Amino acid sequence: MATYIFAGASSAMAVQAAALLSEQGHKVIGISTKETQHDNYAEWHTVPSYSFDAFPAVEGAIDGLVYFPGTINLKPFHRITEEDFTTDYTVSALGAAAFTQAYVRNLKKSSIASVVFISTVAVTTGMPFHASVAMAKGAVEGLTRSLAAELAPKVRVNCVAPSLTDTPLAERLLGSEDKAEAAKNRNPLKKIGTPNDLAQAITFLLGENASWVTGQVLAVDGGMNKLRLL
Repeated sequence: MATYIFAGASSAMAVQAAALLSEQGHKVIGISTKETQHDNYAEWHTVPSYSFDAFPAVEGAIDGLVYFPGTINLKPFHRITEEDFTTDYTVSALGAAAFTQAYVRNLKKSSIASVVFISTVAVTTGMPFHASVAMAKGAVEGLTRSLAAELAPKVRVNCVAPSLTDTPLAERLLGSEDKAEAAKNRNPLKKIGTPNDLAQAITFLLGENASWVTGQVLAVDGGMNKLRLL
């Protein structure tokens, strides 16, 4: 049995990934700024923020970390405020760094340690109105590669980069039938991603089937980052 810690554990992707891992007999510890605990977690910790010194101490080896928090703050560039930039970067990039730093010693006690971050297709594919989000998640991808090099060979570090996924965070972008249909039509596979699509990729990167994979950004996006259909 492996032990994993999820930050942003109340997100739809996190809950689904925790369910998959629990079904496999693993232990998942949830950390969230929300108090509601989900049944898929063996332990639950509520924190005031995802900042340095906010994460609870855990004893012993930890086999994997996943950092889920992010933002979808889409605005024309001239309307993005300094506060917007700071918030997006703090939640996505600084939070990921703080979370990993809090448990890096626990990871080094494991023989199968793995870290997974979440990015976005908007880092690779330029998209209007994504300047702040793409900047913040671009930092996450840089952190992925840097930590993969620094923590090798003891700890693998990878990242998943989705396109639009049907989660509560994306509700305002998919809140009507017309919006959902338009989002499907923009995707090469004519599909909106599901939490399970992302959870399957995350659990793969955490597990031993990905034991020779590190420093990678795995696009789980229906081909949005590479394909343009005529």
